[in-house]
Amino acid sequence: MKKVGILGSGVVGQTLGNGFLKHGYEVMIGTRDPNKLAEWKSNAGQQASIGSFKETVQFSNLIVLSVKGTVAEKVISSLGSEALKGKVIIDATNPIEDAAPENGVLRFFTDINKSLMETLQEKAPDAHFVKAFNSISSVSMVNPKYENKPTMFICGNNEDAKKQVSEILDIFGFEVEDFGTAQAARAIEPLCMLFCIPGFLKNQWTHAYRLMHR
Repeated sequence: MKKVGILGSGVVGQTLGNGFLKHGYEVMIGTRDPNKLAEWKSNAGQQASIGSFKETVQFSNLIVLSVKGTVAEKVISSLGSEALKGKVIIDATNPIEDAAPENGVLRFFTDINKSLMETLQEKAPDAHFVKAFNSISSVSMVNPKYENKPTMFICGNNEDAKKQVSEILDIFGFEVEDFGTAQAARAIEPLCMLFCIPGFLKNQWTHAYRLMHR
């Protein structure tokens, strides 16, 4: 059975954990506070477990990084590049500052010329980061119901890793648009800003992106 390790015990981590369980994966969520996941564990079933971040990495064939962007670099550094060597890491983080939005617009701690994912890739150069799930609400991350399939924009330096993640995204109900190498995260991460504006201004959080071709 495929084993997914999720680093981060918030709403996104739990939602994606439930999604992987739904589709037949074994899931461990890594957390610093196991009590936070007691209810999740009791509802999730026998294929779900809780561990430390280190235990979660050791357990997994595939990793989902869903911590706050402000601590993502610290988490990756604490695990060490050797532990993450060869691991496919779905990077769902965004570089959001711990500050209030300005007229509905989030504040980022990165600039347009370097993404958070590029920094993480530098910290663990032999891991295979793939940006995904960063520009959609948690309520729509697993088999969302829309008139048409929404688009999930991905990028990363390893083609095999992107293929694996694309297969997962297909199962989760998305059309995949591969925008190339990690540098494309400079454009994909700010999609979170655009996505969140209707949420902050109008409390609308159920929309999704779709890229149309002709």
